[in-house]
Amino acid sequence: MSAAGDRLQDTARQAALALPDVSHGRPFTPQLDVYKVAGKVFLIVTDDPDEQIITVKCEPEHARAHMHAHASITPGRYLDKRHWISLGPGLGITKRLVTDAVEDSYDLAVERLPRRDRPRTVADEQHQRAHDR
Repeated sequence: MSAAGDRLQDTARQAALALPDVSHGRPFTPQLDVYKVAGKVFLIVTDDPDEQIITVKCEPEHARAHMHAHASITPGRYLDKRHWISLGPGLGITKRLVTDAVEDSYDLAVERLPRRDRPRTVADEQHQRAHDR
């Protein structure tokens, strides 16, 4: 099942908001919905009906593979073209692909944060409780 533009954008928003400590707003322009973790951007959703895309962080080798496999995945529209990709509606752009791209982008942003600024996971909470006993 292919994710058309509005569904692609809704899927990306839902995936982002399901992650820990995510904030979002429109700091650049009313047409760009920006999602951050600890102040680091990991997802941009374009609200322009003529250009229904999302932009995510991506490891350069994965970005090349995605762009080779999908015509509607291109170098990142707004940011560094090596480390960001834009996904638009098209053949093979599924909900799973969009969700994975958002989660991978989030993980890349989190792993670059100092440990003290990283969101706490359920595993972190359990480890802390066990340690406190």
